[in-house]
Parts: sequence; C-alpha cells; structure tokens
Amino acid sequence: MSRLSHYRHYASSLIRYFIRAKTKYDIHSPFVVDFIQYVLEDRRLYYAFPELNRMRHRLLHDSRTIQVTDLGAGSKVNSKKTRLVKDIAAHSALSESTAQWLFKMVIHYQPKTILELGTSLGISTIHLAAGTHRGEVFTIEGCPETAAVAQQTFNTMGMENIHLLVGAFARVLPPLLTNMEKLDLVFIDGDHQKGACSDYFALCLRKIHEKSIVVIADIHWSAEMEDCWEEIKQHQRVRLSIDLWHLGILFFEPALMTPQAVTLIPAVWKPWRIGLFGSK
Repeated sequence: MSRLSHYRHYASSLIRYFIRAKTKYDIHSPFVVDFIQYVLEDRRLYYAFPELNRMRHRLLHDSRTIQVTDLGAGSKVNSKKTRLVKDIAAHSALSESTAQWLFKMVIHYQPKTILELGTSLGISTIHLAAGTHRGEVFTIEGCPETAAVAQQTFNTMGMENIHLLVGAFARVLPPLLTNMEKLDLVFIDGDHQKGACSDYFALCLRKIHEKSIVVIADIHWSAEMEDCWEEIKQHQRVRLSIDLWHLGILFFEPALMTPQAVTLIPAVWKPWRIGLFGSK
C-alpha cells in the first residue's frame, strides 16, 4: 500500500470508528462500565506519570542514529534503515494517553505475568512495568540496536522487573512460552501483518486463562490489520472485545455469558452524548 493509500484508509477508517463509537453514557454492561471508570475515563494523576513522561521527553529529543532491522510490516512513515531515535519515538511509540491506558489496565487488573511483542524504544514497556510491583514483564524486540536503546531506558528507570529478549518473534516466543505457566496480559505491537498477528495470538492462547487480557495495537493500521482484528475478536474463547481505535482489547471472562463487541471513545470527544435526549 502506498503512503497516500494508507492515509486514505486511515482517514476513512477513523470516520467509521468515530460514528459507531459509544461513550460511557451509552453503556450498561457492568464489566464494561468498570473498564470505562478505571481505565478509559480515569483522570487521576498517578505517581509514575511524571517520571514516565520525562523518559518519553528524553527519547523525543534523542539525536542518536541507529540501524533499524524491520522484521514485520515496516514503517509507513520512514522506511530508511538508518533512523534517529527521536524520530522513532515520535512516529512509532504509543501516544501518552494510549500508553497511560496500558498503565491503568495493569493497575486495575493486576496481571502478574505480562508479555509484550514489540518493545521498540521501551515506552510502552515502562508503562506496563510501572503499573505492577509484583509482576514481571517479558518483552521481545526484533531489532538489536532498537533493543539496546530500550535496555538503556529500563536501566535509567531502574526497572528490574523487565526481561528483554532480542530476536524474531517466531524464534523467541515459542521457547519463552514453554517456560511460562500462564499469561495474564499480552500486548501485541510488533508485526502488523495479518497472518503474523493471528499466529502470535494463537500461540499465546495456550497460556491464556479466563482472567487474561490481550491487547493488540494499531488494529486499524491497515485493511489487513482490520481483517485480523475482526477474525480474532470472533474467536470462541473471546467474551468481550473493546475497540479503542489505537488499541483492541480482548477479555475471556466466562461470566460474560453473551459475547460482546464494543467500540468506545472518551466522552470528551462526543460531548453531546450526555444522555439528556436518549442514547440509543
């Protein structure tokens, strides 16, 4: 897909998402209401945010040059092999609000074993790790030089509960899973190809239990990723899927008797949906 085609797809997909997205005033499911209250609409300033934001700022101003090895679909913005760290931080890292959603999920659901596929510079990783004091984060990055920057990030933050593995997901993930009892939270953000994303989800399913959470980044990144998201959220074990545009979130809670698929947006983006005139 050309860059122009990508932006056209992105724009049309964003419009469709906005039209169908519901706010907290449209939701009645207790489980989803709980997610909205403690993750999506939680406005508290957590203890870790200032330090996490300082690290983001440092990476956004890091003028070092590294050689990038793309093992997945690559970048839509910059296909060059030599890139500035600050450019990677600006174009490839999760936004501040999206990264904070990851932190809040960890705070609220308290997963003990967290797996991340796609470390990049480590911004999402430190948000996952900062949310837990007793949990462990295992993160895999395919590019050695990018992984080296991420490791420096973890060292600077003093985060000893992060375990970084370097190599292709297809090679590193299977033996890692073999040595794991279970997966409480999985964040897939490394290979935006439909077949690859589906394969990694299938591998992780072997260690997923009823309280697990799977988060998939950039579900609207391309038509291929949208197809992948549609297939994955219809898996028989998935009881609830939540589309937040940048993130797709899957829950496996059997108490959710009827499978649900919900598209959510913070209420601030639809201020007219305040329930005064009905919200059907």
